[in-house]
Amino acid sequence: MSKSNFTRRGLLKTSAVAGAGLALPTIFTAQSAHAFTNEPTGGTVTLGFNVPQTGPYADEGADELRAYQLAVEHLNGGGDGGMLNTFSSKALDGTGILGKKVEYVTGDTQTKSDAARASAKSMIEKDGAIMITGGSSSGVAVAVQALCQEAGVIFMAGLTHSNDTTGKDKKANGFRHFFNSYMSGAALAPVLANAYGNDRKAYHLTADYNWGYTTEEAVRASTEAMGWETVAAVKTPLTQTDFSSYIAPVLQSGADTLVLNHYGGNMVNSLTNAVQFGLRDKQVNGKDFQIVVPLYSRLMAKGAGANVKGIFGSTNWHWSLQDEGSKAFVKSFGTKYGFPPSQAAHTTYVQTLLYADAVQRAGSFAPCAVAEALEDYEFDGLGNGKTLYRGADHQCFKDVLVVKGKENPTSEFDLLEIVEVTPVEQVTYAPDHPQMGGPEATLGACNNGA
Repeated sequence: MSKSNFTRRGLLKTSAVAGAGLALPTIFTAQSAHAFTNEPTGGTVTLGFNVPQTGPYADEGADELRAYQLAVEHLNGGGDGGMLNTFSSKALDGTGILGKKVEYVTGDTQTKSDAARASAKSMIEKDGAIMITGGSSSGVAVAVQALCQEAGVIFMAGLTHSNDTTGKDKKANGFRHFFNSYMSGAALAPVLANAYGNDRKAYHLTADYNWGYTTEEAVRASTEAMGWETVAAVKTPLTQTDFSSYIAPVLQSGADTLVLNHYGGNMVNSLTNAVQFGLRDKQVNGKDFQIVVPLYSRLMAKGAGANVKGIFGSTNWHWSLQDEGSKAFVKSFGTKYGFPPSQAAHTTYVQTLLYADAVQRAGSFAPCAVAEALEDYEFDGLGNGKTLYRGADHQCFKDVLVVKGKENPTSEFDLLEIVEVTPVEQVTYAPDHPQMGGPEATLGACNNGA
């Protein structure tokens, strides 16, 4: 059941909570009998789904929201149960969470950190949301995660790929299922070396925010380690729609490879411009010019159409996987919406189930009890094979998919093919890795809030 993000409940008069950084409902202050922020007292529990409904990542946001709604339906006993039937944990039984019916509110992040914080704050203060999830921008994820840490609620990150989310900006109340930039670089480099050789000159176009920075850093580190040279790295505004002025200098740089550290509509537009400039038909340094897209999605491939053919990238999940969890999710999502889910939809659906399962196993909605249930939790049956939610940084570790655009797609959805399933061991790193902020980056203490 959806409630407007601006619904005002009569009892929720707000007052400042010392040290919390947010104005929280009076009945949830430390002077009350409630032990934590927005502790549910009735027969329902409210989750906050904060997604980009406008802006450059709106397509991902729309698919995230579809998946969240499907997860709520399954948690409340509706539909065919989806991945509740394949999840290795059997704690959830379709009766909500701890017997409480799941309700939700939504917000529009606009792919802007300030807007995302404002909508998350509203969901916590006005709607009593006990968990916030969503986003398709790492800048948004980092901002909202920090707010949730202050407020004393759990943040289950949606589509966020920057190392920072569970690296230098990690928080004890935040958890990420999606893979990250380091993992993309580690998975892609051997495939690129095998396909294009060790002697390449790369030109990076990079979205000008933290996801772009860490993705460029990760891909540069992994490709330079195998012999590639980076000849240039240019930042591009997140609001950019025409990349022609950025593509033209590539032709004069001596580069024979273009790495597009762009996502969503940015990647669709920059790749389209690159193809229009004839880059894929060029020969440079005696080699066919190549383009690499470090982070792919089905929605991006659909937007770019034939331009993605033969182009390598990485992805967190793909609807063509044949494990039982993936098949169950694709069936449920396809039955409800008429088309296969994206990786954005998959990770947000899974994060909702993982939160609900942790509450159920902990026997409590208290954030610190939920965090303890998630830390170092191993599970299977959710579409990525065996997965570990590492306690040291709240990052999921699992196999990573390397994909490329299909040469002969059979439909508008069949645009990517999996070329390698990179084992988790190849993409695992130490929690204090320099790309993650080093030893100075710590989780801090869990916050129960009120």
